[in-house]
Amino acid sequence: MTELERIRHSCAHVLATAILKIWPEAQFAAGPPVENGFYYDVDLPHRIAPEDFARIEEEMKREIKANHVFERVEIPRDEAIAMAERGELAALAPRETASRFKLDIVRNIPDGEVITIFRNGDFIDLCAGPHVMRTGNIGAFKLTHVASAYYKGDENNPQLQRIYGTAFKNKTEMEAYFALLEEAKKRDHRKLGKELQLFHIDEAVGQGLILWTPKGSIIRQALQDFIGEELRKQGYDQVFTPHIGRLGLYRTSGHFPYYSESQFPPLIDRETLGALAEEGCSCSELSNRVAAGEIDGYLLKPMNCPMHVKIYASQPRSYRDLPVRLAEFGTVYRWEQSGELNGMTRVRGFTQDDAHLFCTEDQVPAEIEGCLSLVKTVLSTLGMSDYRVRVGLRDPDSAKYTGDPADWDKAENACRNAAGTLGVPFTEEPGEAAFYGPKIDFVVKDVLGREWQLGTVQVDFNLPKRFDIWYKGPDGKDHRPVMIHRAPFGSMERFTGVLIEHFAGNFPLWLAPDQVRVLPINTDDEALMAYSQALHADLRAAGVRVSLDASGDRINGKIQRAETEKVHTMFVVGKRDMEAGAISLRVHGRGNLGTRPRGGAVEEVLASIRERRQA
Repeated sequence: MTELERIRHSCAHVLATAILKIWPEAQFAAGPPVENGFYYDVDLPHRIAPEDFARIEEEMKREIKANHVFERVEIPRDEAIAMAERGELAALAPRETASRFKLDIVRNIPDGEVITIFRNGDFIDLCAGPHVMRTGNIGAFKLTHVASAYYKGDENNPQLQRIYGTAFKNKTEMEAYFALLEEAKKRDHRKLGKELQLFHIDEAVGQGLILWTPKGSIIRQALQDFIGEELRKQGYDQVFTPHIGRLGLYRTSGHFPYYSESQFPPLIDRETLGALAEEGCSCSELSNRVAAGEIDGYLLKPMNCPMHVKIYASQPRSYRDLPVRLAEFGTVYRWEQSGELNGMTRVRGFTQDDAHLFCTEDQVPAEIEGCLSLVKTVLSTLGMSDYRVRVGLRDPDSAKYTGDPADWDKAENACRNAAGTLGVPFTEEPGEAAFYGPKIDFVVKDVLGREWQLGTVQVDFNLPKRFDIWYKGPDGKDHRPVMIHRAPFGSMERFTGVLIEHFAGNFPLWLAPDQVRVLPINTDDEALMAYSQALHADLRAAGVRVSLDASGDRINGKIQRAETEKVHTMFVVGKRDMEAGAISLRVHGRGNLGTRPRGGAVEEVLASIRERRQA
């Protein structure tokens, strides 16, 4: 553990100590450090609420002030079991009731593993550690919220109260963290998406299914146009595929049944269902027969790649045709648990900026580098320069991966070598590969320092074998192509959600739904209105997303409205501006930038859009 993780883990023990002093009957399960804090799961008749936090925190402060040593003691298994049975673990003293969750944990510790307890003051807990030296080494802390959680994450087990908190080395660091949280709330894409009318989620349509509103669709289309231009430069061909496919297609690819739990259930045609009903086939039997491949059906598309393979295989291929690069903004569907859904960033239907490249083994390095270059172009254009690169490799102890180990070796080496050309440090992470091949992920930090996995590139020797696809080599013989999967945005929904928060809704001009608004100061002045309307018409004719505020409101009210709606650029027009053939320029968040010649201001807007400038 890091030093901060030890502080947080130790604070979880102090939390348990405080709860026991208030509610001695509390039973504890696990209390680990987690990202940004810690939690402890507790079974307690009293429902802990935020109103209880002040009382708990006061007890915690007393424990920290007492500066108790965290004492580590190794004990035999039978002694640990005996202590749990006497109610001594996660307790201040022996109790009439056994420490039932700790007893279960002890009994599941593998044979030969060292068992330790930690003591701070009167509190004793089963724990592997490590901890800080003393309770007084815990700096600033705060309880944050309470949630429900099943013991060991199994809904068949008791439901516990999960008390969350955070801790830092000092008060300054903690205050900075909570200031960041407040800023994150302001930037929450669910909040801004509603305020700026970018997207909508409707229960009547379904959870996790995004309705793109006109303004949100502008952002999405601008992103698609951007990536489309780059794809044409690199020689990609656009394709379109249906939203549903035969179940057998995904059996061949391995997506079914490998990931059947994260897919929508298969669809069976009416005739087959009618015949099975007459046979008296039960739902469970139907499910088993579908899983066994005895019954075919259809599946909402979980991935685009099998259909792209079929497009590749639809005609003979020669080595002269390779690489074949097929691109699609393809919508796919995944069954996410309702508790995991989150606005645009975790959904059940999403559109990937997907592409699949089919090439010879000799072409793999150059094609991977081209894919990585595309991801870098996307991120740099959007000003997302703070990122790290992760090479996801297979876990040698896992059985989830398919394909020849020798092919995996070649694919992993190709990813390592390509990552090495990026000029940024990269890490290798076993277990992060897709089931069919290794991958390179770009993990991007936004302006709040949060990490998002965005662009990805994957090398695949497996699917070409599963679908038995070929090309004619220069020797006249059949050869197997290598397949590369790549998606610079990942998904349009998730990427847009990240961008909303990254920019706090203040998009650069080329992405902004409302690029320019013309604000005449006096709508009663016919000449001024004619000048403003002509300006509006010129901008619209040039392809700018422009509006004209012809309301009778005062100019300060018009400006305030445009600022609230996050209109990027405002052309304020008064009588003197008209007489000078000029405008007064305002940019959202930057205020009044002074007078500009009308033609120069328009050209500056067009150049900013054309060049996709970040400001």
